[in-house]
Amino acid sequence: MARVLLAGESWVSAVIDHKGYDAFPHTQVHIGCAELLRVLGEAGHDVTHLRSHDVAADFPLTLEELDAYDVVILSDVGANTLLLPPQVFEEGRRAPNRAKLLREWVQRGGGLMMAGGYLSFQGFQAKANYHGTAIEEVLPVEILPYDDRVESPEGVEGELTGVEHPVAEGLDQQWPALLGYQKLTARPDATVLATVEAHPLLVVRTVGEGRTLAFASDISPHWAPQEFMAWPGYARLFDNSVRWLAGS
Repeated sequence: MARVLLAGESWVSAVIDHKGYDAFPHTQVHIGCAELLRVLGEAGHDVTHLRSHDVAADFPLTLEELDAYDVVILSDVGANTLLLPPQVFEEGRRAPNRAKLLREWVQRGGGLMMAGGYLSFQGFQAKANYHGTAIEEVLPVEILPYDDRVESPEGVEGELTGVEHPVAEGLDQQWPALLGYQKLTARPDATVLATVEAHPLLVVRTVGEGRTLAFASDISPHWAPQEFMAWPGYARLFDNSVRWLAGS
């Protein structure tokens, strides 16, 4: 069993409904990682989900707090949310740089995963903005300095490279369709386990005493459609990933 902190994968929508002369606003919180939380829980992992709007205030600010977890997963939450806790953005006080903190935590033995999405890697209109950060330094991929999304509404299939690795164990050679991914470049010392349209899809790396993993597509819609999440390999892929990142 691994202790996992999943940061991101939620959003708040604010809508105004107009009905004739009258209009009323309403908001709703959406959770994108429900299926991932379910399969990781069934695999025996202890997962804490930190919703995107709570990350700025509640994500660990010390190595000691990070050490409560074996694995940190960043998914669809941008660098600004990590770099601007309330004491910095609202009060103009100093605070630890959590990108640098994660880099040190990995080098000391932590396991870090980033999954793709509109606010992952460089992201939609480059707003995720992980290019050039300390987090990019430890990831197994290099991040483009501009919008890195590849939208594939027709569906594109990932496939294993044939490299033997615990993360790829038990997975099908050909994967169900995905509807998009991030265009990334594998680092020379990383291992590409799966590709999509000849681009890295699943990449791993050892950094100091720790381990990192990049999954270039999403863990939930829209890039991960129902056929991908219903695939038995979905649960195996992320269970394998968490166990390897935790050093199991």
